[in-house]
Amino acid sequence: MNQTTNTFIEADPEIICSGSYQGDRPSCPVEATLDAIGGRWKVLILHELFNGTRRFGELHRSLHGITQKMLTQQLREMERDGLIHREIYMQVPPKVEYSLTALGKTLQPVLDAMHLWGRKYLEQK
Repeated sequence: MNQTTNTFIEADPEIICSGSYQGDRPSCPVEATLDAIGGRWKVLILHELFNGTRRFGELHRSLHGITQKMLTQQLREMERDGLIHREIYMQVPPKVEYSLTALGKTLQPVLDAMHLWGRKYLEQK
């Protein structure tokens, strides 16, 4: 292994998978993770929610460039996947808050590792 490669976290050969599906679900754990947090916005949404509960408008303002439609879609997918919780308060005007579920909170070390890897990668460029 060359010196450049040594600065990255060593990969476990057990995590390399074929990317096959069983029905409509990925059989590879890495692919399942990417399905849950993949795309441009989900990681950024998670990052915001790691700091606490947020209302829709707060999320929309903090994620520059995301449309309301895309934010709604991403939040619905993450709620469906069990990563976030949506709390609706019946009042006028309606109030909706988003927070991480226990499962969603377990993604913090994953995203921290991605941040570390990305920083080292950018330093080498």
